[in-house]
Amino acid sequence: MTHLRKMMLEELQRRNYSENTTRYYIRAVEDFSRRFNRPPDRLGLRHIREYQAELFQKQKLSSGSINNRLAALRFFYIKTLKKAWSIAETPYPKRPFHLPSILNQEEVTQLIDAALTPYHRILLMTLYATGVRNAELTHLKVRDIDSKRMVIHIQGGKGRRDRDVMLSLKLREHWRRLPRKSSVWLFPGNRWHNSDQPIDTKTPRNACKEAVQRAGIKKQVHPHTLRHCFATHLLEAGADLRTIQILLGHRDLKETTIYLHLSERHLHATASPLDSLKLKDRPTREE
Repeated sequence: MTHLRKMMLEELQRRNYSENTTRYYIRAVEDFSRRFNRPPDRLGLRHIREYQAELFQKQKLSSGSINNRLAALRFFYIKTLKKAWSIAETPYPKRPFHLPSILNQEEVTQLIDAALTPYHRILLMTLYATGVRNAELTHLKVRDIDSKRMVIHIQGGKGRRDRDVMLSLKLREHWRRLPRKSSVWLFPGNRWHNSDQPIDTKTPRNACKEAVQRAGIKKQVHPHTLRHCFATHLLEAGADLRTIQILLGHRDLKETTIYLHLSERHLHATASPLDSLKLKDRPTREE
């Protein structure tokens, strides 16, 4: 481990950054250093700007990915090297706003029923029933299931925040039918033998991919899609935004308001102003 890498690692750990963020930040700085074949402390503003342009123009990365790379470099220069950083000189690119793809409840049913294996089926059911993130799903432990209170404890979610979500009766019954191969992980990495490691995030992604193809669904579907479906369908059923915010683990209510754009109940609650106009009924003629 180089001296600079050790310094950055200590700064990240001192601030209690998650393991995923720590790994990502260190990899991002290493990639930046490799691009110019120099130690990162010998690279300056010109190199950062050139690197940022290449991420856009050559690597064709999304604005979100570039923002994450810049956040890693900014942490390295400010927190590790104690140097100044000019946001004016290295601006964060604006993120385009896109509404996520949503399945209706009939499509969710088709997706779950089309799961390749019973194990994939329970993964898809858990994603939809709880609204957990893919990484949170893979780290669920047996002890996180509180059947007495009918809740699931999400430990160390995004931002290292814990929260509780509801435990579905139907989901609990399906879990009970699964052969228990681990006393620790709800979804162990090796289902055929006792495993001390959970599944990786590729397994739920593959479960979604295969089920979508088998169901003939044309929309783009991944584990996070079922999280969006969970929130949207709760809102359409009458749940309030604050409750959904807590269940999703959103820090800011603004993150949750996106589901107002997706809820059919809310979209149809207000009529178009055109419908209130008393227009004369005239036949349409082609010129």
